[in-house]
Amino acid sequence: MSVFFSYILLGVTLAAPIGPVNAAQLDKGIKNGFWHAWVVGVGAMIADALYMLLVYLGVVHFLEVPMVKTFLWLFGFFILVYIGVESLKGESGAITVTSRRSSPPLIRSFGSGFFMCLCNPLSIVFWLGIYGSIVAKTSAHHSSEQLLLYSAAIFIGVSLWDITMAGIASGFRKYLSERMLALISTASGICLILFGIYFGWEGVTAVLEFRSH
Repeated sequence: MSVFFSYILLGVTLAAPIGPVNAAQLDKGIKNGFWHAWVVGVGAMIADALYMLLVYLGVVHFLEVPMVKTFLWLFGFFILVYIGVESLKGESGAITVTSRRSSPPLIRSFGSGFFMCLCNPLSIVFWLGIYGSIVAKTSAHHSSEQLLLYSAAIFIGVSLWDITMAGIASGFRKYLSERMLALISTASGICLILFGIYFGWEGVTAVLEFRSH
């Protein structure tokens, strides 16, 4: 049982580092509350589960093809910059009038999280390196049932972090001033744009390397 909990802890620590999904959760939680922040994380978890399945089936290497990775970098650039710009455009008055206007549909928040994670080539490297090594080690010494159990534990850990981030993000609305909320939300939007620029740079670099060959 202690091994199971160690894999839950692994899932939490894997999801905790600040990235575009956490930045988007922070922004959605401040502007629209807990459920929107949580659904962003759910979308990202579905993408994570897809990558875990691909690693498990052994077909994730297809995603390491240079052309596929280049497409993901560039598509991720557009997704992140678009979401970041939309966040900044909607910043004016968004915090103070949220309770008096209809919130955007939850499916938009879900799509944001899903595509941000799906179009992140770092997720491929991440799951191939971390989860791939777990699959290799566990399959060599344990049964398929134990592998599925440990995989579920990782997913539970990621889910716990998702709920934690949603709670933190929505909790900010209760305890911070409107000015501080606006600054945090603006910073989250800027972070998304910066992550997008990084993705775009990596995509352009990959295109130039591809053409040079």
